[in-house]
Amino acid sequence: MKNILIKLLSPLAVIAIGFSTTAYADSFTLSSNDIKQGELMSTNQEFNGFGCSGKDLSPHLKWSGVPEGTKSFAITVYDPDAPTGSGWWHWQVVNIPKDITEISAGAGSTKQALAPKGSRQITNDYGQRGFGGACPPSGHGVHHYRFTVHALSVDNLAIPEDASGALAGYMINANTIESATLESLYQRD
Repeated sequence: MKNILIKLLSPLAVIAIGFSTTAYADSFTLSSNDIKQGELMSTNQEFNGFGCSGKDLSPHLKWSGVPEGTKSFAITVYDPDAPTGSGWWHWQVVNIPKDITEISAGAGSTKQALAPKGSRQITNDYGQRGFGGACPPSGHGVHHYRFTVHALSVDNLAIPEDASGALAGYMINANTIESATLESLYQRD
């Protein structure tokens, strides 16, 4: 009886391993040439203002394993550690066309139109449309910056021109099929 059970379970184990490998190979992932998971960002990604003097450069981002049904993408950068009671929106880009799977460093410029054609940058918590780098209060410790790409089920998020970060976040989350996050760190002593 034991040998019969092993013979029956062996093909099932092979099938399960095959599904597991396939699922892993197709998972939605986010990577960057400029920032790394769990590591401190450079001053390239530090804000220039509010007492900070960085280059305010949005990082290169690349995603793969796009889920079926994706019609567009959104990018969000959020600091949950900001001492505001509600975190800090550093960047939100919506309506990124579905054929875009990589953006270059600096695409979030507030001075030049470098974001993907057809996309729209939402006003960040610094009051600018585009990327606003890290600038935690001095001595506040390490802050976590969540760079997230959202695969959306719609090709155009209909949100007002003056939408708040919270409203944009709500609309993004309401239409997300799947997301991929890379969390980097920053600290000012």
